[in-house]
Amino acid sequence: VLTNWNSQAVLDKETGLVWERTPSITLFFPGPAEEHCTNATTTGARKGWRLPSIHELMSLNDPSVAAPGPTLPPGHPFTTGATGVQPADYWSATGAGPPGSWGVSFMNGNVFFNDGVFKSNLLHVWCVRGGMNADQY
Repeated sequence: VLTNWNSQAVLDKETGLVWERTPSITLFFPGPAEEHCTNATTTGARKGWRLPSIHELMSLNDPSVAAPGPTLPPGHPFTTGATGVQPADYWSATGAGPPGSWGVSFMNGNVFFNDGVFKSNLLHVWCVRGGMNADQY
């Protein structure tokens, strides 16, 4: 937990990424999901947030945690419960646009592909900062 960010962000020492400690519980369509992260300033009063790639989002998932989740590793530093990480589906930036996008379920740990029809659904968003590999998108 980054105390110099008002304890609102978490540095993942394995990946080097900085995550929101308490992601928004608001549901978004894919376009507004990307816009939400791009414009976010509530975490540590910092800009520079983005929607994570599918690989980055999966790096938080612990497959040994049984449903109904959230499928985070034991001892994780994130906020859960009614105001934190939900046992639900989250958008990734991978494949954002036609023919669809990838997402991660923190209810059961599954990765799924959102086709054009599914992209009309509202899902959760978890913003990230730091090292971006364009090949992951």
